[in-house]
Amino acid sequence: MERAELNPWRPVVLDLDGSVGPLPDELRLPLRNWQEAVRFGCGLTRFARFRAALQAALPPRHGTVLMGSGDFHHLSWPLMERCIARQREALRVVVLDNHPDNMRFPWGVHCGSWVRRVALHPAVAHVHVAGITSQDIGRAHAWENYLAPLRQAKLTYWSCGVDTGWARRLGLQQAFRGFASVAELTQALAQMLREQPQATYLSIDKDVFAPEVVRTNWDQGRMQEAEAQAIIDALRGQIVGSDITGDVSSWRYATWWKRLLSAGDGQDTLIDPALLADWQAGQHALNARLVAQIQGGNET
Repeated sequence: MERAELNPWRPVVLDLDGSVGPLPDELRLPLRNWQEAVRFGCGLTRFARFRAALQAALPPRHGTVLMGSGDFHHLSWPLMERCIARQREALRVVVLDNHPDNMRFPWGVHCGSWVRRVALHPAVAHVHVAGITSQDIGRAHAWENYLAPLRQAKLTYWSCGVDTGWARRLGLQQAFRGFASVAELTQALAQMLREQPQATYLSIDKDVFAPEVVRTNWDQGRMQEAEAQAIIDALRGQIVGSDITGDVSSWRYATWWKRLLSAGDGQDTLIDPALLADWQAGQHALNARLVAQIQGGNET
């Protein structure tokens, strides 16, 4: 693919699954031949090949990257590394997500394990994963979380309604911020971001939103759109890179372990076409609003 000369805020669509609707002034990269290879997860050798193809296709500067299904959230990793390469200072990462994406995965990297790799990068100052209501950080799943980035004070979970008492017993309480409501979480996070300005990469997985805001095919959180907007507003002038995932598409994995793990996570990847069209319409509208707000906050 040939590089294109872009304005610095032009959104880029990684068209892996056909789920992302058109956006004004977009650059759309045709990558559907990679869908089965990297969707949900893959080995590091295959991931390195995709990383190289992505590096060759992306322009030097661009705006928010939209990658489709939340099954592709691990593609944030190479996008953040591209951002790190341009920075002269340590990068802060803010992830809005209903899940920690810091879970153990023995076969390379997948959409639920990539945060560890970013958090432990020496040029990343800290990763904040905010909006978690999933029991992935609760006692029953504590053993599945990678502890190294939590112990090294490189990762903080911002959650609501999850019992994380196990963290205190392991001396990790400083890495956990629990709140009675997402509104309180948002207020505290926004205040911290305003008071501690820093070059920041923002990654939004739309499963962080309550189902009445937008529908995804993963279990969803409780965040309202206005709360996400408050966080973006608090980052005004600080965002040096961003991506959005959490769109919906139907797909049957050809790889047996992907079918097994996806089903075990309760994911629905085969969606009725009429329902899918309705969900995607809401997704497209929200994408446009989020992209416009991220861009507007960094043009000033």
